[in-house]
Amino acid sequence: MDVRRWLLIVLCSVATLVRADEAPVPGKIMLASEEWNDYTNKDGSGLAWDVLRQVFEPAGITLQTRSVPYTRSVGLAQRGEVDGWVGSYRDEATGVLYPHWNFDSDHIYALGLATAPTPSVATLGNYRLAWVRGYKYEEYLPNVHRFNQIERRDGILPMLQHARADFYIDALSEAQYVLGQADDPAQFKLTHIAELPLYVGFADNERGRALMAVYDQRMAALVKNGELKPIFERWKQPYPF
Repeated sequence: MDVRRWLLIVLCSVATLVRADEAPVPGKIMLASEEWNDYTNKDGSGLAWDVLRQVFEPAGITLQTRSVPYTRSVGLAQRGEVDGWVGSYRDEATGVLYPHWNFDSDHIYALGLATAPTPSVATLGNYRLAWVRGYKYEEYLPNVHRFNQIERRDGILPMLQHARADFYIDALSEAQYVLGQADDPAQFKLTHIAELPLYVGFADNERGRALMAVYDQRMAALVKNGELKPIFERWKQPYPF
């Protein structure tokens, strides 16, 4: 066989193998999330959607959103029915891929009566706590022993007023939303407890791996150049990086 022809065959074979190993980057990404006010609104607006749009769309990947209850968003990603879900804590679920970069941090607060002692992350174990089912704060907050998981945020203020729980635990925006339902907000107080990084949990498949690689590359660049700061400023939220 002619040496040049042999070399051409070898080079073509290597190129084919390289292409086979490189996952093609999809032209769109479908992310699921619970609908959080001014964060992941159903119409595609909100801080998280704006951040993730800035991550993917300059890379040629169109962001599509899907609003579902939180536990369902996790299941959709685990089954590969969406490309990922928004708002996961690190290693919160199995069967998904976690990137290096978080896109935000959850500012965790305790909502309680104004007359109650001021809690801290070290003293939470002394109290009866409540939070929305599926959030698994017991895995991320130390010394938590007594807690009740509720289905909805309705009825939290009466629960505190009638001593059925000492504190309600949630991210700041959701805790503020609950507090906003009070006839007399001065009866309650919010106390900062912890900061928990927030991730996209990507589907464990070829699309998910390709999209996660783009995500980490873009997040590294965006954090370095500060391009995400105006988004957090526009939504009046703390910059987490």
